[in-house]
Amino acid sequence: MQVDDIDLVKKIQQRKKALGRELIILTHHYQRSDVVDLGDYAGDSFSLSQTAASDQNARYIVFCGVHFMAESAAILAQPGQTVQTPDPAAGCWMSDMADPYIVKKAWEKIMAIAGENHVTPMAYMNSEAAIKALCGRHDGIVCTSSNAAAAFAWALERREKIFFLPDEHLGRNTADRLGIPEEAMILWDPYKPLGGNTEAGIKKAVVILWKGHCLVHTRFTVGHIREKRRAFPDAEVVTHPECTRSVIRESDAVGSTSFIVNYTQNAAPGSTIVIGTEINLIRRLAAEHPDKTIVPLYDSLCPNMARINLDNLLTVLENPGRLNVVTVDDTVKKEARGALDNMLSLKA
Repeated sequence: MQVDDIDLVKKIQQRKKALGRELIILTHHYQRSDVVDLGDYAGDSFSLSQTAASDQNARYIVFCGVHFMAESAAILAQPGQTVQTPDPAAGCWMSDMADPYIVKKAWEKIMAIAGENHVTPMAYMNSEAAIKALCGRHDGIVCTSSNAAAAFAWALERREKIFFLPDEHLGRNTADRLGIPEEAMILWDPYKPLGGNTEAGIKKAVVILWKGHCLVHTRFTVGHIREKRRAFPDAEVVTHPECTRSVIRESDAVGSTSFIVNYTQNAAPGSTIVIGTEINLIRRLAAEHPDKTIVPLYDSLCPNMARINLDNLLTVLENPGRLNVVTVDDTVKKEARGALDNMLSLKA
């Protein structure tokens, strides 16, 4: 660590001490290690938001992650809690692929063909608050990569179709896992008439997938897996369900970020694990488990996560409750909360 960084760390620690229990710093798994080391909690976005909202002492919630994560914290926040982000420009490319206005128009077209009582809208957690609100408004649901299968089952018990967004790969992989045939899935491209489909195709579909993806997880290829298997014949390959279906089918295990963390922790000493997810997490897991060989499937960095650094974290801590405050419109918050509540009702 450079001299300037050491000085920043000391100043951040001083601000944490001064604010005491009124401050919670949340750090997503994909953050760089120097930021994670200064956080109070590390994890995935929804569990972090729940943790902060349940803390009766916390007034200031600083979320070190991308913008939709801070929005989720703001949706769940209690009165008197303020959510801040070190960098409001830390967005999410996948989330941005589902513009709320364009999604609303697509939903209206699908409803005109299939009928509203026949389709459940489902938003992945990695989406804007307005997208979650649309789901809540139409008795839909939000899901994480951990509970996507349970959310699919919940939705299909109520209506015969699912409109899933914004990640086509998580949607397809989940449907595949549940045995929904490929011919029952269609892709909705918002820049083509009827999403690039026919009315007959929309009526026939069980799952309508929004055309969106995570740039971090779609960098991985089957070629990367085969290359790593040649180099590490005894390795187990673990990937995230935002990867393409071809990569998922070549993997030994598939699961959320938390699943990958737990999988690595529970692996026997001496194990070799090839991991397909964001590189900052993989590097940290390798450092935490020196008794295991942890290898990245490919070095895939999220540049938006990387926007959070010691400098802008300190700046926010020097302006508690004032700078880079993340707010959500009350109506949007209420509707989004409805979709989140449906998710929380899922059986484990």
